[in-house]
Amino acid sequence: MTDQLTVSVLGTGIMGAAMARNLARAGHAVRVWNRSRDKAEPLAADGAHVADSPDEAVRGADVVLTMLYDGPAALDVMRRAVPGLSPGTVWAQSTTAGVDAVADLAAFAHEHGLVFFDAPVLGTRQPAEAGQLLVLAAGPGAARDTAARVFDAVGSRTVWTGEDGAAGSATRLKLVANSWVLSVTNAVGEVLALAKALGVDPDGFFDAIAGGPLDMGYLRAKAGLIRDGALTPAQFAVGTAEKDARLIVEAGEANGVRLDLAAAGAERFARAAAQGHGDEDMAAAYFASFVEKATD
Repeated sequence: MTDQLTVSVLGTGIMGAAMARNLARAGHAVRVWNRSRDKAEPLAADGAHVADSPDEAVRGADVVLTMLYDGPAALDVMRRAVPGLSPGTVWAQSTTAGVDAVADLAAFAHEHGLVFFDAPVLGTRQPAEAGQLLVLAAGPGAARDTAARVFDAVGSRTVWTGEDGAAGSATRLKLVANSWVLSVTNAVGEVLALAKALGVDPDGFFDAIAGGPLDMGYLRAKAGLIRDGALTPAQFAVGTAEKDARLIVEAGEANGVRLDLAAAGAERFARAAAQGHGDEDMAAAYFASFVEKATD
């Protein structure tokens, strides 16, 4: 086994581009593809080969890493990659796809002889760029050393949740974690919106909770983005947050659990997107608290 792997990254948005850069910095041969080529082309400066198609990107790869919008998008791209895929290739599926979609993706992997790893990540733009993501992973022990070399390049830690990627244990954990993150994000926006409506200086709130159990770094970080108007470039976009919130709601409904906060959060993200904030950081859900005045 050589130290260098050939890794194909399909999807070079906020997260995928950062992961590809860190893989290149770790000494791996990296190939990238994105539906909009202009998002992939800057990675050539980092030593990545920019492919014209998914099948070109995956041909001869040791590992394929998918970081796409959702499960159906990941399945569509992998179907397009079929001419270049080889049995035995490790597939690290890092798209937040939802429980049902993971089963479809694993079935595709089985059909084509791929070694499937359910491997979503926790983190946003900044930890992704720093190679400090938390990787949640499930997959067969026999190929774990190969997958771990990829995960070690993009993350600070890997939490293994099982031996069978098709069971979706990593994705289930990701949805639980995201339910907390998205709820807190929406709460931050509502706190600032209410403070504005009541004429309360937000600093008074932050001073009141400083150093206590109600204080948290995430609260201050997201509030800072809103207060400073620093919502672009997004750490994690409103539109993607809405998608993830709906996956969480669907997972709850499928298992007999009503998730009122997640459902309301999804609507807040959708409202913010409709107001033109879809590509901004998910903290921009703050704007959903305000009713837009009709124009004459």
